[in-house]
Amino acid sequence: MPKRGPGPSVKDPELYEALREEGNSKEKSARIANAAANTSRSAVGRKGAKAEDYDERTKEELMARAKDIGVKGRSRMSKAELIDALRNH
Repeated sequence: MPKRGPGPSVKDPELYEALREEGNSKEKSARIANAAANTSRSAVGRKGAKAEDYDERTKEELMARAKDIGVKGRSRMSKAELIDALRNH
């Protein structure tokens, strides 16, 4: 069976194919390839969240975040346990 291209909506087919070979989904590969085509590839890698590190948050802030995402047993956890639970939830 011949290999199909990514389609006309993908703006950087070479990057798309490389991402697919790495095991990324079609949607994720297309999203990254199109973002890279709109800016530069290095700028796409710098995008990301601006969230504060869990270690810099207060225990109360961690408790609120744990409540938001539904961590069980959070009221009995220490700050270190909350951080671990949030990172691995």
